[in-house]
Formats: sequence, C-alpha cells, structure tokens
Amino acid sequence: MSFAKIGIKTLTAFVLGTSLTACSYLDTSTTPEQNYLPTIQEDMSSAIGVNGYLWLAALDTVSLFPISQVDSNGGVILTDWFIDPDASTERLKMSIYITDKTLRADALHVSIIRQELIDGMWINATVRAGTSLQVEDAILAKARELKINTLENE
Repeated sequence: MSFAKIGIKTLTAFVLGTSLTACSYLDTSTTPEQNYLPTIQEDMSSAIGVNGYLWLAALDTVSLFPISQVDSNGGVILTDWFIDPDASTERLKMSIYITDKTLRADALHVSIIRQELIDGMWINATVRAGTSLQVEDAILAKARELKINTLENE
C-alpha cells in the first residue's frame, strides 16, 4: 500500500485507529494491580517503530505540503515541492527523520531544500538560517502538547 497517495488526515486516522484498538487490551488472568494498559505513546511506538507523538506532530506540521514518501517504521517523512500561493517564485521540500522511540529533541532531524524560480528555471537557493530548527521546534512543541493531552486524559 502506498501512503504517498493517501491524505495526511487519512494516514493519521489510520495510525490513531490502529493504536487505539490495542489500548483496550486487559489481561483478565491477573489481578487489577497487575493489569497492563498501554498508553497511546507506547502502543503507537511499537506499532509504527518511532515515537508516536513525534510522528503525529511531524505529520501535522507538514500537513500543507504534499507527501511523497512515508515510512512509519523507519521514521521518514519526505514531502514533495510546496509552492506558497503568496510566494509563487519560491518552493520548498522537506525531509523529516525520527530516529528514536523516545520523545527527545535529538531524535528529530529536519532538512529543507529551497528553490527560486529565475528566468523560468528552478534554481537551488539558500534556506534561511534557523528554518530547519524552527520546524523542529514546532514539531517538538506539538509532540509535547499531544503527550500532555494524552496524560491528562488517562
């Protein structure tokens, strides 16, 4: 199944749906104190191979960009070119890598390619300093928010 042809909302709903169905696991052969109810985070990480909060936050953060490749087991999200209607002579492409099952800043890496349209040709251009870090910070903030909301609802 190619996730490149599926919308982000559909993919997110699939990941959440897969994760939440396993949350109903309850071992009735043990006492209530011994029962293990996995959190969304633990369940999603084992289901998709990387930190579930970072994964969903990354998908949410790049939701305006067309997705060209998604690998939830490897923690890779590659976008296709995005052209902002307000800046039609510039386009961006992102690669997001999540490298761990824990919610940590060093488990997230974002790289951005920028091009400008000059004389009808797309030419590589410099990405403004700090842009990748701003995207990483936005993903981390969203991931923390998701985790806090999950913990509050338990």
